[in-house]
Amino acid sequence: MQPSAPVLSPAGLRRFAELRREAVDAVTERFLTEHREAYAALGPRGRQACGEDLAFHLEFLRPVLEFGLPDPMTDYLAWLTGVLLTRGIAASHVPLSLDWLAQFFLSRMEAAEGAIVAGALRAAKAALAQRLAAPKADAMPVGEWPECLEFKQALLAGDQRQASAIIEGCIADGRGLVGAELHVIQPALYRIGLKWPHNEVSVAQEHLATAIAQTVMALGVGRSQVPAPLGRKVLLACVAGNHHAVGLQMVADAFELDGWSVQNLGADVPTQALVAQVAAWRPHLVGLSISFAHQLPTARGAVSQLQATLGDARPPVILGGLAINGFNALAAHVGAEGWSPDSSAAVVAGTALAGNNA
Repeated sequence: MQPSAPVLSPAGLRRFAELRREAVDAVTERFLTEHREAYAALGPRGRQACGEDLAFHLEFLRPVLEFGLPDPMTDYLAWLTGVLLTRGIAASHVPLSLDWLAQFFLSRMEAAEGAIVAGALRAAKAALAQRLAAPKADAMPVGEWPECLEFKQALLAGDQRQASAIIEGCIADGRGLVGAELHVIQPALYRIGLKWPHNEVSVAQEHLATAIAQTVMALGVGRSQVPAPLGRKVLLACVAGNHHAVGLQMVADAFELDGWSVQNLGADVPTQALVAQVAAWRPHLVGLSISFAHQLPTARGAVSQLQATLGDARPPVILGGLAINGFNALAAHVGAEGWSPDSSAAVVAGTALAGNNA
């Protein structure tokens, strides 16, 4: 999918950033004034929750204004609508918030730049209405194996032994850990994640499921046959602000089980620390994970700093994560050489990018 929305100039982006806090405060106050009863029911948390939601509106709006990328904002708004319904807040508050934000930026920005911001918010409102009117589909990021639902139930029950036994069975019958992660563990976690906004699972259950999955994956690596070293090195990291590292661990496992030497720096890696480690270890490939579209500028900054520090010695960079899936054209815009939708594809793309540099 190609970027499609009009974008702001650098000066417009700076003005937008300057106004974000004021916009959140102004629209929060308007909700608390005009819809006092709905937010009063939430108690002291009402004002805070309203402000947090509006701040995330603008986090997701930033990639629309900078990269011309509207779809992740639509995904977020559809998700938020479901969350608000569980709080007892009418779904109509989401499009209303977009209208009020549009009014604010039109009144506070230069006319042409304000029109771009307002246009993006109105387009998001229209896309949300279309999304909510569409038939609900139980779309999964990857194909499921038959063991997926049983594995999901084991995670929700907190049954690590059963979860481990399911993955051991996949490994024992020749389907391998990488396949099991892609077709059992990942879609099971995705299904559990979809239940949280609707209060169908608790935060504790979701955290427990993630912890068990990570343990099972680690045990699976120990039970898998690791091939002879290829002489290639890959360094993996979630960009600063990205705390979702399970998918990155799946990518690390795929590279390791292909014979690569792997350093996985995990979640929320500061750019300066990332650059220092790449400079010290000199990998043949760097993989960066981006979970949300508003982390794209951070990824671009990381690639830029790697280039400034290493010059021609900078290794190729591959992007992955929910924010990049389906928007592969953005990889070049961020400065990366490639992208990958999943762990298996990451190894294929990484091998091609690394070439004969090992």
